[in-house]
Amino acid sequence: MTTLSDTAPAAIERQFTGSILFLLAGLAALGSLATNIILPAFPAMGADLGVTERDLALTLSSFFIAFAVGQLFVGPLSDRFGRKWLVLGGLATFIIGSAVCAMAPSLDIMILGRVIQALGACAASVLSRAIARDMFEGEALARALALVMVAMAAAPGFSPLVGSALGGFFGWPVIFAFVAFFAAVLGWHYAATVGETHAPERRAPLPVFAVAAAYRRLALDARFILPALSVSLVIGCLYTFFAAAPSILISKIGLTSFQLALYFAGTVVIVFSAGFLAPRLAHRWGAARVALAGALIALAGSIIVFAISDRPDIISLTLGIIFFLFGMGLINPLGTAITLQPFGSQAGLASALLGFLQMGCAAIGATLASLLPMPPTLSLGAIMTGGMLLALLVFLPVGLRRESRPA
Repeated sequence: MTTLSDTAPAAIERQFTGSILFLLAGLAALGSLATNIILPAFPAMGADLGVTERDLALTLSSFFIAFAVGQLFVGPLSDRFGRKWLVLGGLATFIIGSAVCAMAPSLDIMILGRVIQALGACAASVLSRAIARDMFEGEALARALALVMVAMAAAPGFSPLVGSALGGFFGWPVIFAFVAFFAAVLGWHYAATVGETHAPERRAPLPVFAVAAAYRRLALDARFILPALSVSLVIGCLYTFFAAAPSILISKIGLTSFQLALYFAGTVVIVFSAGFLAPRLAHRWGAARVALAGALIALAGSIIVFAISDRPDIISLTLGIIFFLFGMGLINPLGTAITLQPFGSQAGLASALLGFLQMGCAAIGATLASLLPMPPTLSLGAIMTGGMLLALLVFLPVGLRRESRPA
């Protein structure tokens, strides 16, 4: 059974401080921040660029595809050369992409800028998990990832409020200037407080055939692929909701852009609650069993969304989303910890493949949400229900095995 007490190479002994929490959460959340903060500005962006809000979903799917592929290279590079310069280089790339988006005169240039943004953000995201694995292990790793998940919820939850305010007062290009500034702050904080966490003696060689073989071994290792694929499907469902939300909540239900931002902010409470509970429940009942329960709860929420898709109303839709987000808040940090725990010496590689799977599922979900020839609520319900059913089936062998728990 995969547990959080498996033997793994020693992690750096560091106290999990507020400073480290801010850094890890900021790096991990940069991609979702750059995505969710622009959602309330879709009507204004569409009007300026001469496209529909549904067309703007391509700025999400292109971001997710570049994000997914980029991680496959960042992970092994960081295992070979260390984390520091890849983190700083990724943040610099993200800033350049943000500048391109801010000055974009057309949808094509906007998509180009989003791809550049994604290539930078993917380095920050994948290496946030690798840095966490460098510094912590066992239950400390699960606790760190759970707290990072809680802090990360503020990015997709509150960033639409920031985007709505900035876009409303100054115009949508200022939103991209804001995220570029945030990336610069993260880079300064990382260089000044944490720096390199991957010691030279633990670095792995980089021959292409060796990297490909390592990815293949991970993909065939049940300890990795089962929890990784399950978590990725859950994340894919989450980003499908983000992609479909403006069309459903603004165009279908009639919320304003500011009300949409408030709606996303309200979801933070749900993810916060689950994130705080996850490590405590895992200590008592085992991480895998709690994660399995999270998958069941998220599936129940997805079924509610699907069931009301023909006549969506704000109360029923919100009920389904609450169930889904609470379940996601349990399975995501615990499933991530279970996935990475046995692979300490290859934390960058393992985190990269996990990130590739997550963003690959997000890209598929967001693309289907925009292209399926059916009403957006029906598309969302069908994609979320199918994705969560598959996630549950994949995670069952992990969750039902015996798991050693702390006394």
